[in-house]
Amino acid sequence: MFDRPSAGTRALLVQVDFGQGGIDERLSEIGLLATSAGATVVSIVKCRRQAPDPALYIGKGKADEIRMAAQLDEADIVIFNHDITAAQQRNLERVLERRVIDRSALILDIFALRAKSHEGKLQVELAQLQHLSTRLVRGWTHLERQKGGIGLRGPGEKQLETDRRLLGERVKLLKSRLAQLERQRGVRRRARERRDVLTVSLVGYTNAGKSTLFNALTKAGAYAADQLFATLDTTSRRLFLGEAGNIVLSDTVGFIRDLPHSLVAAFHATLEETVAADVLLHVVDSSSEDREGQIAAVNVVLEEIGAGSLPQIQIWNKIDATLASPEVQRDACGNISRVLLSARTGEGLDLLRQVLSDIALAHKASLAAKSATQDSV
Repeated sequence: MFDRPSAGTRALLVQVDFGQGGIDERLSEIGLLATSAGATVVSIVKCRRQAPDPALYIGKGKADEIRMAAQLDEADIVIFNHDITAAQQRNLERVLERRVIDRSALILDIFALRAKSHEGKLQVELAQLQHLSTRLVRGWTHLERQKGGIGLRGPGEKQLETDRRLLGERVKLLKSRLAQLERQRGVRRRARERRDVLTVSLVGYTNAGKSTLFNALTKAGAYAADQLFATLDTTSRRLFLGEAGNIVLSDTVGFIRDLPHSLVAAFHATLEETVAADVLLHVVDSSSEDREGQIAAVNVVLEEIGAGSLPQIQIWNKIDATLASPEVQRDACGNISRVLLSARTGEGLDLLRQVLSDIALAHKASLAAKSATQDSV
């Protein structure tokens, strides 16, 4: 029987270079993720491989090197900035004699810490259980033993089968509750649509400054911090734009590179606010060296949830860190493509308000023309 090692907070990070580039940026990101989860990074191990090793992901030699580094730095856990299989996790924990966590498990742990609302907690629990279901088959061999004892021996249900059945029942219950919340959200959304109110959603890479921009525009007081996934729950507020009237502005959960599919599925109801929006404001951290990669990662998730074709305006935030000037940039056709501003200092917010006002007025004019056409028919 194999007992999993106990957990701790001192972490050793592992980054494997498969030739994808941007290793330093990826290491910086996993470091922020580990810190956001409450870990203290004590050492980092990097290596290059052509492909993952089927048994240990990194190979026997490198695994021994990591074990010695973990002993030297007294690391409690080893965090891989990759997704590893249940068998690889089990084999690594045997060799390293420490708990091993992959990227998906780390992100799920952060989401569990950040979830505040009832719906958010349900979504995180569902994602965790879906992730755990992939680990029951080959992760822990002691679950394969049948229950013993007087009166319990014989062809009974194995512990593994019991756990799998209970997990399935809990997943079914969570999906039912989330479906009910999704229907309630749909009723509120249809009420907004009947009022012909323009809906705008803030999307972007985690820690790009969405919540700070949301607060600067709406004075909502939503939680904002310099940490990954500071906000999980979608928050919507009315924003008055003078002659353009009110619009509805929504702050959504941040995206990240290689976002676990179980999280995307579990947060379907929350992300649906993004799909139902009329316009997306794609907030970008203009001070990040990997901003183009982050933009691409956000667009991948938007495509995955069916929001890739929605009108999108990039908001290049944090110009106070790049010493750029606030401005509105247009493409070759004269359409607004980018707004440069600083949500923290307020520079360029007046430009964004004017852009939103123009969009809202155009939206109203389009609806009026559509209504007149229907009346004439």
